[in-house]
Parts: sequence; C-alpha cells; structure tokens
Amino acid sequence: MSEGKLIIFSAPSGSGKTTLVRHLLSVMPDRLQFSISATSRAKRGTEEHGKDYLYLTLEEFKLKIKNGDFLEWEEVYPGTYYGTLKSEVERIWALGKNVIFDIDVQGGLNLKHYFKKQALAVFVMPPSIKILEERLNSRQTDSPESIALRVEKAEKELQTAKLFDCFILNEHLETACKEAERVVGDFLRK
Repeated sequence: MSEGKLIIFSAPSGSGKTTLVRHLLSVMPDRLQFSISATSRAKRGTEEHGKDYLYLTLEEFKLKIKNGDFLEWEEVYPGTYYGTLKSEVERIWALGKNVIFDIDVQGGLNLKHYFKKQALAVFVMPPSIKILEERLNSRQTDSPESIALRVEKAEKELQTAKLFDCFILNEHLETACKEAERVVGDFLRK
C-alpha cells in the first residue's frame, strides 16, 4: 500500500465519534477523507449506501473476507459484520488525502496495530455510561434490547481506552471539537 496517514476515531456507540469526525471533515476538507466501512447490517433510518456504509449481504461480506479484501473486519454482533476494505484506503491515498475512520473500538485497535506510527488512534470517551444510554435512547433508532446490548458492550470498551494514542472526553461538544482539531492537526504536521 502507498504512504499516507490514518486518523482513527473509536468509541462506544453513542459517544459522539461520528459528530467529531464530521466536524473534522468540515474544517479540514483538503487534508482528510472519510473511509466508508463495509457492513452486513441493514440500513437504519436515512442511511445511504456509499455514504454511511458500503452495505453488503452476509454472503458478499464473507466472500470478501475469504478473498483477503479487508484490512480488518469483525463480527461485532452475531451475524453482523463490519470491516475496512483495502480498496477504500487506497482510493483516498490516491487522492492525496489522509484517511479518517469512524470505527468501533476493536476495529480501531486492529487498524492501529496494522499501521502503527502511520496511524493516530483516538478514543472518544462519553461523560458516563448513564449519559451514553440517554444519548442512545434519544436517537430513537434502536430497540430497548439493542440499546441494552450497546451499553453492556460500552462498559467493556471503556476498559480499552488506555490502548489508544489519546482520548477525548466528549462532555461539551464544542470543547471536544477543538481538542479533536488540535490532536489531528499536530499528528498531520509530524
């Protein structure tokens, strides 16, 4: 693969990583391009193929795994896969931009392990599990059972924060956005 940098934003679901990544894309459009993850899950709400995710059938996803098309992939929930296609990172580097990811915690750690110093791994920390649960409920996109699973998973994921290069506490969005700009800007200047 060619040379470029990668910025990895990982967090438990509902921590605000997507909001922070969108902010960075809006203030650094000439330097960053979003890596669209592949998934076998169904679309939610107004999500679009090729914008939010690359939606694959379970069979398509498993074939791409078998063919070695992923940098990393994971079965996040039974029968629900997420992954990063090599072709997506190569496409962005070919544009002369750095890749930014909005990715689950295990996927983020896998990418950091693969790319090492070429990648900056940022963990987005929610203020508390209670606030995280409130955020997930306010989205109104998941069932109570799904939210309970996400909260349970988040409690485990918070233990991995120390494995990332840095973390950003997302208690006040404006402060978190400024901190994200600072850490990403510093990394891109290296």
